[in-house]
Amino acid sequence: MSDSLGVLDRYLTLWIGLAMAVGVLLGRFVPSVADALNAVTWHGTSLPIAVGLFVMIFPIMAEIDYDRIPRVTRTTRREIGLTLAFNWLVAPFLMYGLATAFLGGHPEFVTGLIIVGIAPCIAMVLVWNELAAGNQELCAVCVGVNSLLQIALFVPYAFLFLTVLRGTTISVSMGLVAQMVGIFLGLPLVLGYLTQRVAFRTVGRETYYRRFVPRISPLGLLGLLFTVVVMFALKGEYIVANPEQILLIAVPLFIFFVGLWALAYGASALAGFDYTESVSVAFTAASNNFELAIAVAVAVFGIGSNVALATVVGPLIEVPVMLALVRVALATKDRLFTAAPTPTTNVSD
Repeated sequence: MSDSLGVLDRYLTLWIGLAMAVGVLLGRFVPSVADALNAVTWHGTSLPIAVGLFVMIFPIMAEIDYDRIPRVTRTTRREIGLTLAFNWLVAPFLMYGLATAFLGGHPEFVTGLIIVGIAPCIAMVLVWNELAAGNQELCAVCVGVNSLLQIALFVPYAFLFLTVLRGTTISVSMGLVAQMVGIFLGLPLVLGYLTQRVAFRTVGRETYYRRFVPRISPLGLLGLLFTVVVMFALKGEYIVANPEQILLIAVPLFIFFVGLWALAYGASALAGFDYTESVSVAFTAASNNFELAIAVAVAVFGIGSNVALATVVGPLIEVPVMLALVRVALATKDRLFTAAPTPTTNVSD
């Protein structure tokens, strides 16, 4: 990460905490703020959240070295395969088990968490991966593959878990899934790539990375903070009035995020992956696409439903947990992974 992010990066835990507090206070004591944020929506997602996500993701997309992606794809097939296994074979079943075990008496909450569990992350994982100094090219490849798989698998997974296993009727169009992937990933990806290519041809690669990237990098974290404020403001009044329900939903979510991250991180280390690859696998495995989950819950069950509430609690827990796991990753980097030895010169010769 760029040195220009020093102040933001160093005190990010504080900024996140303040953003949460500001959001809750605004939602609780200035109800008109929540009304204004919900005044303009796109498929049930607040437009300010969409803007915040774009500002958050665009700088990362503009920083990725796209020329390295084909080589990264060829040399990290095991890493990509392990990531997809966690995302599509482990995560949905783990979330289903945790939701039914902890929230069996609250079927709507169970439904909401299942929707979260079948939507692997395609956006914010790039932020966590960058903060933890992971392999951004590998992460970008996994995010891209997950985006395509979500279009193909989200509806069948929803049918399996909600209709076959739970007996809940849910109808989700693949068009909605494709649109959500396009707006929250495709648009910043295309604009980031085009920005980079235009800059390479006008000012050159070296100048682009030396002067332009450090200037846009802080926008990513500022977009994250803005998004956190908006998310908490939208549910601020409910959070204050119903802390016990928030806590009830938070327990299985916390276990899911921490447990899956630790499992993927440890499995990657045992498989012989280096730190940058392991941390990318871990964050991609444990993060979720809350944008899609919220949009589907609102479109199918209504914005005031407990199903929608459960999906909203997802990012409220994920943001601080992932931020804490970034610190865990950086703290364990040298203990779990050995740096490549540096060649030495025999001074006696």
